[in-house]
Formats: sequence, C-alpha cells, structure tokens
Amino acid sequence: MTGDAEADGDTIEAGDTDGTDGESRAGDVAATYDRIAEHFSKTREYAWPEVSSFLDARTGRLGLDVGCGNGRHSGPLADRVDRVVGVDASVALLREARDRAARRGYADRVSFLPGDAARVPIRTDAVDLAVYVAAVHHLRPRERRVASLAEVARVLTTDGRAVVSAWSTAHDRFDADADAATGFDTEVDWTLPGGKTVPRFYHIYAPREFEADLASAGLETVESFVSSGNCYAVVAPE
Repeated sequence: MTGDAEADGDTIEAGDTDGTDGESRAGDVAATYDRIAEHFSKTREYAWPEVSSFLDARTGRLGLDVGCGNGRHSGPLADRVDRVVGVDASVALLREARDRAARRGYADRVSFLPGDAARVPIRTDAVDLAVYVAAVHHLRPRERRVASLAEVARVLTTDGRAVVSAWSTAHDRFDADADAATGFDTEVDWTLPGGKTVPRFYHIYAPREFEADLASAGLETVESFVSSGNCYAVVAPE
C-alpha cells in the first residue's frame, strides 16, 4: 500500500471532522511540524534502539505507527508485520514518510494517513503491534493524552502489544524532580537553518504520572523503564 486510496477498508476507518477543540489542538501540532518537517526529518534518520528491542522477535499481521513523523519506525515495523499504517497530524511529515518508504523499498507494505492521535482511523481489535513514541507529549490537555492512549488500547488485539514513550522529568535538560507525582508543561524550540526558532509544546511526564495515564486509558503495563530521559512502557489492552 502506498497511500490513503489503497488502505484496506476492513481495517481503516475514515475519521470524522466536527470542528471540536480536539481538532483545533491537533491542528496546532500539525502546523508546528509542517513548518519544520524537512529539517526535522533530516535529524530523524534511525529507529530508536528501544523500539528495535521492542520489535525484536515480535510478529503480526497489522502494525500501527502513531505519530509516525517521517516514518523512521514504520520501516522496522514493516519488517515484522504484513502491513503497516502510519498516522500523523502533519501532512508535510507524511510526505517525508512516503518518500522514505519509496526510497527504501517498503512503500507497498505501508499506508500513511493524516489523522489525530486521539481518534486513530483504525478499527477496534485490529492491530498486533503498535509504536507510539515521542508524540503523546505534544498533546494537550491531559484528557487528549489519555484519549490517545485509550485509542491504542482500543485498536490492539487481545494479544497485541505496543511501545509508548514520552519525555520525562528524569531528562537531564530539565531541573525537575523525577520522583514527583506529576510533570509539567513547557515549550521547546526547534531551530531551523538560519536561526529561526519554532516553539513546540511538550508535557514533560513524571514517570509515576505516565504509568497512571496508561492505566487510566485501559492499558496494562507489561514493562516500564526510563531511558535517555524518556519514559517507556510496553503495554497490552486490559
């Protein structure tokens, strides 16, 4: 599969658009990453080792990459499942992802779709392996973050597994208490060539808060850890 038109109708659901505040928030994220997509993509060449470790020895029929960006994790995921759906709010990043898939020879196994992480256009109980990394922390408020995690729980099969990550208070760039009950909101600038900066919203998770939000979303934590300042969890539907 190489685009929306070739997505499997038995698996993909068309997202509805009702002008809600949630859509406005998704639009904010999309606008930010549309502005920086080309430069951002050049800095996101390789899969994170934590994702590679999660995928190792796991297989399935359908894979989902939520907040797929330029598709750097969609390729490794495509090596483990029959086909992959990548979802991102940024149309510009999706173009980068499609180009990458074409260059690397897996475009026939991936569909990249525009969408909101809080309303993933995938049918219930359809996904065997999911990757949701470095994206949930861009959503606001908390209700949208939990809603997006609940979407992961909804689409996973009974035996399905997902890896989820977010920046945490344990990151050395923040003067924060890693043992706090809750994290905090902030902005982190992206610097484009020429020096122009683009602010990006982040919710910096406290590890305990991260695990609490996973549980609130109906996800069972199989394994959790902090690596390179990020909270990670391998999760299953409750």
